[in-house]
Amino acid sequence: MAFEHVSVLLHETVDGLNVRPDGTYVDATLGGGGHAFEVCSRLGDKGRFIGIDQDADAIKAASERLAGFGEKVTIIRSNYRDMKPQLQAIGVDKVDGIVLDLGVSSYQLDTAERGFSYRADAPLDMRMDQRQKMTARDIVNGYSEAELYRVIRDYGEDRFAKNIAKHIVAERAKGPVETTGQLNEIIRHAIPMKIQKTSGHPSKRTFQAIRIELNHELDVLKDSLEDMIDMLNPGGRICIITFHSLEDRIVKSLFRKSENPCTCPSHFPVCVCGRTPKGRVVTRKPILPSEEETQSNSRSKSAKLRIFERANY
Repeated sequence: MAFEHVSVLLHETVDGLNVRPDGTYVDATLGGGGHAFEVCSRLGDKGRFIGIDQDADAIKAASERLAGFGEKVTIIRSNYRDMKPQLQAIGVDKVDGIVLDLGVSSYQLDTAERGFSYRADAPLDMRMDQRQKMTARDIVNGYSEAELYRVIRDYGEDRFAKNIAKHIVAERAKGPVETTGQLNEIIRHAIPMKIQKTSGHPSKRTFQAIRIELNHELDVLKDSLEDMIDMLNPGGRICIITFHSLEDRIVKSLFRKSENPCTCPSHFPVCVCGRTPKGRVVTRKPILPSEEETQSNSRSKSAKLRIFERANY
């Protein structure tokens, strides 16, 4: 299957970068190279682009798509949490812009054997990096009932988390849960039918939760954002697309903290903590997809774009 992924908020994101022809730009979630192609198209002879992704299929697809840009493009297979040392290894300490398009790609969802989708029966996998040994099967069959409840509650925000965890443990006592289809059936029996009729697919939240837990998605985001902002040149920008409230809260909070890091009590006449702003939040409210985009690409409906600009000092 060809790697196909429609880049969400494409022009809004690349316009938000304020691409300089001679600048250095990073797409830390490269995917099929949609945002990357648009960025590279705006670079001059002295411009440089670095793409990072942990998915081998994405690396292959993006390498082919960006081949025409020649030596100005460098592609690295890695998780973006290692962006700083990976860039330092190729002699890059500062960049002019960073793109993060979070979540799972259309290709990953549509490739049944990757196990991300609840719409096809396939082995429980969900690894974004297939070099990783642990899979979704290990979580479903190995976590305690309390651990499963925590994951589904915190990362899926499912009000039936306790019941879903209870049903998983009861079913796996009869034999291991091996496929997405099996997990679907377990979840269906754990959620009241009247709720299922009005709340979309019953497995959506649980599958999201297991995927986030397996790939440490929120931990990686929390641990990486400050480093990314610190790597920006003065006036450089970071554009982040999120797809659910858990990601968006982290980005929104960190951007605000970077704009106003002062920890002094509000009644202090002057700041004495010594924490200085790193820059400004460009997007007071997130940029959302247009009605035209959501109609042509239903997966864009939950997308939010936030932009932060490094201070000019």
